[in-house]
Amino acid sequence: MNATLAAFFSRLDWPEIGNASLDTLLMLGGSLSATALLGLPLGVLLFITSPHQLLAKPGFYRTLSLIVNVLRSLPFIILLIVMIPVTEILVGTSIGVAGSIPPLVVGATPFFARLIETALREVDRGLIEAGQSMGASPMQIILGALLPEARPGILAGLTVTAIALVAYIAMAGAVGAGGLGDLAIRYGYHRYQYDVMAVTVVLLILLVQVLQWMGDYLVMRFTHRQGLYKPCSKNLTSPFCP
Repeated sequence: MNATLAAFFSRLDWPEIGNASLDTLLMLGGSLSATALLGLPLGVLLFITSPHQLLAKPGFYRTLSLIVNVLRSLPFIILLIVMIPVTEILVGTSIGVAGSIPPLVVGATPFFARLIETALREVDRGLIEAGQSMGASPMQIILGALLPEARPGILAGLTVTAIALVAYIAMAGAVGAGGLGDLAIRYGYHRYQYDVMAVTVVLLILLVQVLQWMGDYLVMRFTHRQGLYKPCSKNLTSPFCP
């Protein structure tokens, strides 16, 4: 058995696998950070401009929602190809770690924004009405009530987005983005080195499991710490507060 395993993995280039793993982590970290920075305000904007919300603007909401839906409907492999000219303008290349970040962000941001919108819709509307009755501004309500109360849902959405990005990154290997996906395609598919394919699959599974575990831990931690809403907290001041 040991001899069989040794023969099966004898052709593995561990330094190259390590470099590919590092590229995958770099792409994940860079794209997830940018997606969170762009997707969170976009999701909040979708929520507050939707009908019967804080800053309801039905026309604006429908237009923004249409744009988000169009971007979400594009298969990621097609988005990668379509964005090649734009990516070259933005970062100077369409391959490698740097070249993969823009399409990853464009592909994941609308998805994350919808998750944020869904998380905010689950917040008790009574919190919004309480803030409005005390004269709080929309920004005070968003920062002092909506986002804190929706934090577990936001963290769960971020976890789902991170796992989706792992799949996107693997697909990006088909167009020279690097990482474990590129390694699996070059060695496992084109050269029939199934040992390389097996290792990349195991590493991707482990990465997804770690991301899910971390996300579940954070969601449970902040869910347990979630206290009763205090309308007169320092984040939601009002002239009606004592």
